[in-house]
Amino acid sequence: MQAIKNFINDDDGVTAIEYGLIAALIAVVIIGAVRTLGTDVNTAFGAVAAAF
Repeated sequence: MQAIKNFINDDDGVTAIEYGLIAALIAVVIIGAVRTLGTDVNTAFGAVAAAF
């Protein structure tokens, strides 16, 4: 019975899941920023190439 109480009160797994969700959110934001900046940089280089 004590082992079940200890398992229910253990918060280590919850913390790991929270850190995993935060890392996933940060990864999504970074991917979105890289895609947006990549498109903008590609457009800028295209304009410079066309000017030459």
